[in-house]
Amino acid sequence: MNHELNDQELFRRQSLATMREMGIDPYPAAEYVVNAHVDEVKADFNDEEKREVSMAGRLMSRRIMGKASFAELKDSTGRIQLYISRDEICPDENKDLYNTVFKKLLDIGDFIGVKGYVFRTQTGEISIHVSQLTVLSKALRPLPIVKTDKDGNVHDAFEDPELRFRQRYVDLVVNEGVKDIFVKRNKVYTSMREYFNSNGYMEVETPVLQSIPGGASARPFITHHNALDIPLYLRIANELYLKRLIVGGFEGVYEFSKNFRNEGMDKTHNPEFTCMEIYISYKDYKWMMEFTEKMLEKICLDVNGTTEVKMGDNIISFKAPFARKTMTEAIKDFTGIDITGMDEAQLRDVCKQLHIEVDDSMGKGKLIDEIFGEKCEGNYIQPTFITDYPIEMSPLCKRHRDNPELTERFELMVNGKELANAYSELNDPIDQLGRFQEQLRLSEKGDDEAMFIDMDFVRALEYGMPPTSGMGIGMDRLVMLMTGQTTIQEVLFFPQMKPEKSQNS
Repeated sequence: MNHELNDQELFRRQSLATMREMGIDPYPAAEYVVNAHVDEVKADFNDEEKREVSMAGRLMSRRIMGKASFAELKDSTGRIQLYISRDEICPDENKDLYNTVFKKLLDIGDFIGVKGYVFRTQTGEISIHVSQLTVLSKALRPLPIVKTDKDGNVHDAFEDPELRFRQRYVDLVVNEGVKDIFVKRNKVYTSMREYFNSNGYMEVETPVLQSIPGGASARPFITHHNALDIPLYLRIANELYLKRLIVGGFEGVYEFSKNFRNEGMDKTHNPEFTCMEIYISYKDYKWMMEFTEKMLEKICLDVNGTTEVKMGDNIISFKAPFARKTMTEAIKDFTGIDITGMDEAQLRDVCKQLHIEVDDSMGKGKLIDEIFGEKCEGNYIQPTFITDYPIEMSPLCKRHRDNPELTERFELMVNGKELANAYSELNDPIDQLGRFQEQLRLSEKGDDEAMFIDMDFVRALEYGMPPTSGMGIGMDRLVMLMTGQTTIQEVLFFPQMKPEKSQNS
């Protein structure tokens, strides 16, 4: 990316050239052996032991004090003070490494390697007494300088979201705490995998490029396969492939899948996101509720050491069991209207009465979903299972055993948003084909999120699928909850963004 160099960038390039003229390679190829990191050096420090270490990281600050200086090194685990003596790192007559390289040619953000021993300064700070210093990588752009005063106030913060999310590599370096979010993200995945694996379920992989985008109601991204000369769709969900594996004889399978939906973007939606889906034979949605709440309680404990998380002004408890409420009860609670038995026209009247905008493409399921989304969803702060959805809302879900107008489904609401979705899976191929055909009718009315008909999936069901319960959970939203973040962009390393307005940056 071409841009006009500023004074600091020109200066750094001149320093680079000077290093090379001195015979110093600013980008050496040889391995630099690291035997210690900041966090464990500080944790294991012993005043009675003179521990020799070899460490590497970014130079983050420097205080020149004549023949001796202090600096700060940042590695992948934290920061530590360096004490650098001219005569220590330059024992011979040539003092260029200190007088020229360290004092003049090195800049904040450069990578260096240091060898020396750990000691405690007179002020009590654990530090490294450096005996050898090696240049490992010259940074040609200056880092933003974020300063924290003695009272903890931050100055010149690198906080513009446009810059932070676009240049996450800078954000991770200069903003303390950002890396911790992604460390916790990793712990969430690890904890969930442990839970599934300990129960005997197997992690699998399914296609990202699909000839039919199935398993969810969403607008897909479309691409073209040149060799086959056919359109292909980026995966909107992996449900139908995982169910095929249940047909094939696996008792429990799960997948962390990258899904893609060509829809809006906001604080809780990114066009590329991660979803976990799990399918387990011979279970139903009631069993899955207990399985899910125990899983989330475990994850919260593993990640945070407690079953509670703070989201803004709310303290959310993931201590099982969670509350349960049917869809019709929820709507009645917050609107005073009982929608039981209402047809499409009556539901349109309800939406009009509640001042909810709808259009002619919406069938019963979409209308009910709009009522719940507008009037109910945001009220559920503590984890709550919303159960027993009307059949029109759930084309892949088994009819309710007590009421054929409903389905055996739950969605888990937390902090006013859906976190998980689960069914007693529909395994009647005739019923499934009829539901697909109803989705086709909605598509013809103009619903661009209606499901496609997947006849191969119907064929798979015709070979027989055992009673099965499935559950999907939005991993990005789960990480938001476990880290107390209010936007999905904060928990994605590289969220989707518009192209930069100018290439001169």
